[in-house]
Amino acid sequence: MFLPDGMLDYFEVTSVEKTEESYPISLAEKNQHPEEYAGENLIFKGYFAEITVKDFPIRGKACYLKVKRRRWWNEDTGKVVFRNWELVAQGTRMTMEFASFLSDRRSESIASIPHR
Repeated sequence: MFLPDGMLDYFEVTSVEKTEESYPISLAEKNQHPEEYAGENLIFKGYFAEITVKDFPIRGKACYLKVKRRRWWNEDTGKVVFRNWELVAQGTRMTMEFASFLSDRRSESIASIPHR
């Protein structure tokens, strides 16, 4: 009830805090390969830098979603891959606005991934 529709399909809650001003909720993307890379050899290569999204208030306090997204190394192509959130929005109840926010952050930290 407190998270955007469809969020728990792709993320797990790793922590929930309560401060005097807000409810920070930490989420990490589940280790489920993106459907568009089914059958390809993907190796988990860590997370993008955490992003914080301000969500609707809960009981009069601000709510912040602290989101960690996964990235994988595609051994078949030699490229970094990650979930296309615009495709996810089309297939779930996640809003295009929220998916667009996540997609806009997709290139952060790609350069920091060690290559073989």
